[in-house]
Amino acid sequence: MNKPAFSVVIPVYNESACLDELVSRCLSACRGTKESFELILVDDGSRDASAEMIRQSADRYPEVVGVLLNRNYGQHAAVFAGFNQSRGDIIITLDADLQNPPEEIASLLREMNTGYDVVGTVRINRQDSMFRRMASALVNKAVRRATGVMMHDYGCMLRAYRRHIVDAMLQCKEHSTFIPILANSFAQKTTEIKVSHAERSKGESKYSLFKLISLQHDLLTSMSTFPLRLLSILGTVIAALGVGFGIFLMAMRVIHGAVWAAEGVFTLFAALFVLIGALYLALGLLGEYIGRIYHDVRSRPRYFIQEVRGNCNQKHAENLRHANTAENQSPLKGREHYADPLIPLPAEKNNRIFLLH
Repeated sequence: MNKPAFSVVIPVYNESACLDELVSRCLSACRGTKESFELILVDDGSRDASAEMIRQSADRYPEVVGVLLNRNYGQHAAVFAGFNQSRGDIIITLDADLQNPPEEIASLLREMNTGYDVVGTVRINRQDSMFRRMASALVNKAVRRATGVMMHDYGCMLRAYRRHIVDAMLQCKEHSTFIPILANSFAQKTTEIKVSHAERSKGESKYSLFKLISLQHDLLTSMSTFPLRLLSILGTVIAALGVGFGIFLMAMRVIHGAVWAAEGVFTLFAALFVLIGALYLALGLLGEYIGRIYHDVRSRPRYFIQEVRGNCNQKHAENLRHANTAENQSPLKGREHYADPLIPLPAEKNNRIFLLH
């Protein structure tokens, strides 16, 4: 099989309600570009019928490749699994909920063909709750300040990347990462285009309030050590306030006597609570960074692929085996071992199933 011009990577988690429509619209949009392509559906440990539907789509359509993870690893880990299987010169990522229309793929390709390394998107008439829009605006502003890259919608998964950008990201071994920011750190030329945004019509959002907060926290701490520097600033401010407060208390005691402020007991408690709260905040943030170091030092794989299914030939399998071998020979051996060897099993016509052991 010839190398496709572009690959579309879609992480899927419990999206059986809209998966048929997703595949149909993606195939229609990609075929409309008149270029060769592959559609990579990555099942991130779904508990509904998504995995079986992906298998059926891979067997039915020659352009579809199904990548099945053995459990849920998270959206960005699933995207990395799709990156590792992709072969196109341009790789496009897309959410499976159809809020970002697949019909925008052609717009991304047109912009990429003008010479950009990364093309992001900005959702117009965004169909999300007020909380999500406000949180997204705050995080986008923080990211722009920290990275210096003036993109306005880092939360939109509909994006396009050059092959060398994806290859560079695959060499990064940290577990806690945010793909749009990581990609921009390697890109020389980036831009954005406006895309439409639809309301979710089927299924339900996989991001609860807690997961959204956790995602924003991961985003901020994965891209910069600024929060640690902020702790130093906060500590200096608290220390200065403490000195000033102490001077104020001494002056008031001289003026009004010890009766003022109940012999100083309540004042002591107020100052103590402020300092203890600041201390726990600092310890929690330091612990977050230390925890990330711990996860990376353990060198466990980012994900484990249970099955790759689709119209892959033996040459594609050899490419994957070569990638696994190169990973094992790298100085960072063990961090990203994607299960070798690949064992081709008999299948009808050109379809092959690759089970990863």
